[in-house]
Amino acid sequence: MSYFQAQQITKAYGEKVLFEDLSFSVAPGQKVGLIARNGTGKTTLLNIIAGLDQPDSGLCTFQNGIKQAYLQQEPYFEPGLSISQALLNSDNEISRTVSEYEELTSAGLSGNHPKLNERLHHLVERMDALQAWDYESRVKQVLTQLKIGRLDARVDELSGGQLKRLALARILIEEADLILLDEPTNHLDLQMIEWLEAYLARKKLTILLVTHDRYFLDAVCNEIIELENGKLYNYRGNYSYFLEKKQERLETETAFADRATNLLRKETEWMRRMPQARTTKSKARIDAFYDLKDQAVRSSESGVGEIKMEMARLGKKILELEHITKRFDRQPFVNDFSYVFKRGERAGIVGPNGSGKSTLLNLITGSLKADNGTITTGETIRFGYYRQEGLQVDDNKKVIEVITDIAETISLGKGKMFTAAQFLFYFNFPHHVQNDYAGKLSGGEKRRLYLMTVLMQNPNFLILDEPTNDLDIATLNVLEDFLENFEGCLLIVSHDRYFLDRLVDHVFVFSEEGRIRDFPGNYTQYRLSRSKQVQSEKKAEKTEAPQKPLKPKEKTKLSFKEQKELEALEKDIEALEAQKAALLQQMNSGQLPPDALLKVSQKYAETEQALETKTDRWLELSEWL
Repeated sequence: MSYFQAQQITKAYGEKVLFEDLSFSVAPGQKVGLIARNGTGKTTLLNIIAGLDQPDSGLCTFQNGIKQAYLQQEPYFEPGLSISQALLNSDNEISRTVSEYEELTSAGLSGNHPKLNERLHHLVERMDALQAWDYESRVKQVLTQLKIGRLDARVDELSGGQLKRLALARILIEEADLILLDEPTNHLDLQMIEWLEAYLARKKLTILLVTHDRYFLDAVCNEIIELENGKLYNYRGNYSYFLEKKQERLETETAFADRATNLLRKETEWMRRMPQARTTKSKARIDAFYDLKDQAVRSSESGVGEIKMEMARLGKKILELEHITKRFDRQPFVNDFSYVFKRGERAGIVGPNGSGKSTLLNLITGSLKADNGTITTGETIRFGYYRQEGLQVDDNKKVIEVITDIAETISLGKGKMFTAAQFLFYFNFPHHVQNDYAGKLSGGEKRRLYLMTVLMQNPNFLILDEPTNDLDIATLNVLEDFLENFEGCLLIVSHDRYFLDRLVDHVFVFSEEGRIRDFPGNYTQYRLSRSKQVQSEKKAEKTEAPQKPLKPKEKTKLSFKEQKELEALEKDIEALEAQKAALLQQMNSGQLPPDALLKVSQKYAETEQALETKTDRWLELSEWL
């Protein structure tokens, strides 16, 4: 039985038909990725499923009692709510109790409040009665990973990115039956994305999501639905499987289109004779002619090929940074950074949100002035800077006018030229869209148009600050092909790991206090290196004395050492369970002052986590008994 089923749904805005007669379903346990180009109605489709919009025709049905949750691109919260009130469902008693408990403990109140002890004691009793400690543990995990701080703060004080993370946290905590996610990785830094990816892949959830993050799709989804030319194509596998099967489909379609092209030549000759007798037979042949023509045109338009734009001359001196420092409110965001850029430099910039990545870009381009140090730019350098803020487009201008206002043609070198229309088509703006007004474009289409205005200004040093946000996968492929052929310097800030892996040779890694380290390799290589380093550090902490390496052998039973470990685990688990019960008794006693009660509740959570870890290890070893 499906949780959800769409039956022949159609949606159009004026003359623009987004999709027509779409039918598909989502069953329990499916994690479905929806792939389509910008402007084809992905968000509209999610809005229809969520009940925020209505189809022009067709029907969406749900299994009785199904609870769904929807992460919108721009979530809304009622003004005046605290983060705690916005985060946890007030209709759910467990959620409401945990909300009160978390808000009280996160506020850091002390024993100077006379009624605090009584209130906290009452909440602990309710938490125990409702068996809400596991739920509270999940709340803390999600809040920590998404870096959501004080729960008594107001949602009015949050930025757009913080609101998106708050909405995501609420969905993960509630764990609805059917979860709809529209670009869940936007506004998350790389560390958050990797945690969310692992969380969704591990949990038994039912998900329909839209994202351009190809690694995310590959790790999380077990089915891909592609919306292309108004049709749905289903692929029962992850993103890698989708790529393989789509390639097979395209090869079949290409062979068919080639045959259509050959037939078209013959049919064109026949049509030129202008048959006089408009019999039923000749009319059918005329209709078939136009069908063949459409197939041949689609085939020719699908293979524009690679382009390499002519670049402004690049001299010997590129860009030199010497001991650059920039602070805001005494907090260093770039701290004593030096680097000399060379010809053909292809670097990525990674680090947590708010760590100073955009600050460095603004220092390089002169939008900000460094507090200390010097920046020397070569005389021939021409920056092309794509900013997160995007382009303010005149909605009353046609799409092609936005481009022709910059240039009518784009030089590809060696006498080759692209017209503005050809360049737009290369970046997935079909000819009929080029004559639409910019105001009709989706958010992703506007960002794509802005990106084009940066690329066509003949830069030799491209700086891209989160260029992948809101771009569809088809456009990302085009952009990656374009940038692979770019012969100038390339500096990229992005949370798209695939994009970074494909385009950069090394990464600048931001850490605490504005420190920047240069790592020689792409992002995945950096993460593997970092993971090995963390594992080595943990191993060094656990191992007091070096041990002789054991020769690997096929495992058939517990070793003597593992038998002793199992016995020790049984004692540890027994002790932890007793400690957990004692801590719970203390919390329920009503005799602890507020500060002590807070510490005991934190100790309880730590004990519960340690108990879970040791129990998992005990289960692992006990399988060999």
